[in-house]
Formats: sequence, structure tokens, C-alpha cells
Amino acid sequence: MLVSAIPAFNDNYIWAIQARVGAAAVIVDPGDAEPVLAWLAEQQVALAAILITHHHWDHTDGIAALLEAYPRQPIPVFGPDPAMAAPLTTPIACITDPLHDGQLFRLPELDNQWQVFATPGHTLDHLCFYTPGYLFCGDTLFSAGCGRMFEGTAEQFQQSLQSLAELPASTNVYCAHEYTEANLRFARAAEPENQAVLMHQRWVKHQRQQGLSSLPSQLGKELEINPFLRAQSAAEFARLRRWKDNF
Repeated sequence: MLVSAIPAFNDNYIWAIQARVGAAAVIVDPGDAEPVLAWLAEQQVALAAILITHHHWDHTDGIAALLEAYPRQPIPVFGPDPAMAAPLTTPIACITDPLHDGQLFRLPELDNQWQVFATPGHTLDHLCFYTPGYLFCGDTLFSAGCGRMFEGTAEQFQQSLQSLAELPASTNVYCAHEYTEANLRFARAAEPENQAVLMHQRWVKHQRQQGLSSLPSQLGKELEINPFLRAQSAAEFARLRRWKDNF
């Protein structure tokens, strides 16, 4: 399986997943259609399906334009069941295949099975998608950080992170934003004696100076450096989240 990053906006990553070189792509969280269409044209590949983690505009605003670009074929759009966030949020338009926690499903063009994790906290409708070796986690889990707590509770968010922490340590973590440098600065403040944070901070700085991404991370690395993933209780998570919000 091949995974490519399509940069969007200032710091978003739209992920393109292919079974092999030249195969049609599954697109994850297309907040903007233009860079996705440019990437598909450059790679000379078709669009197979769309995966959506949650309802925020920078993950969904490109859906309609992508579907309009392929009017002669049905493009499945997998995403949160509207009931997950009701009545707080408007259901995501264009979802054809609503998903819920624990569901197993298959994607067109990818010969593997995927598992859905409901991860409320950043939003109530947030989903993460896992197949062995790969986790697409939107804004729930960042490298060395996590998303802001807009709709869920600290208890929900901490439980969501712990459910992801139980996946194999070798799992590649594909989150939706290049926030790693800023997150590591906070991780250094939260755990000043953590040498793994310092070492990873140096590596990420070198990557970014070369114009390279800090992602994907690996879950085993995140268990060493991510203070939110390492939080042992909802109270500890809430304290860290309040601190980070004003850091």
C-alpha cells in the first residue's frame, strides 16, 4: 500500500492511499479539491473513494468539487454516521457510506479490511481508520500532540486516545496537520526530562529545514514523546489540554 501526502492550506495534509503505483486513489479528508485534482492529474490516476474523519471545513470542503470532477462514476464517500454528532453539528453532505464505532469495511481498489474507531473529543463525530500498519487519525492524534477539545469531554478524549494507544507500536500514524514542531515545544515543557522528546525534536527540526514532512509518525514513538497519549487519567489529560491551549 502506498500513502502520499498532498499539502493543503498552511499546514494540512490530505492523504492519498493506493494499492500500488498507478492504481486509483482513496483520498482522506479533502478540505480543498484543487491540490487533490492536481495530484491525481500529475500521477495520472483516478479517484476511487473518499474517507472523512470529521465535519470541520478543512477536512470536507473539497468533497463536492471532487465528486463533480467524476460525474460519470459513483464515488463512495465514507464518513461519520450523522447520528454521532446530533444535534450539535450539521451532518456532512455527500456521505454515501455512514460508519460507526467498531465497524469493519473494505475500500474500492484497496485489497484490505479497515476498522473504524469512534474517537470523540476534538469533535463528537470524529472517526479514525485503521488497517494493520496504518492509522489515519485526522485531528484526534497529532505527532507529540492532539486536537483541541471543541465538542467532547476530557473523559471522552482521553479514552479515545487510549483506544488508539492499544494498537501495535509499529503502526504508522497519519494525522492531518504539520503541527509537530510546535507540539514538541510543549512536550519539552510538559516533560523536560524526557530525552526521547529532545531527540525527536532535533530530528523534526532537520526534516523541516530540508522542506520535508515530520509525518507519518509511529505509534511506538508517540507513546514515548506525546504527553497527551501518555496521560494516565482524564484529569491529567484535561490539565495538559488547558495548558497547551494557552501555551
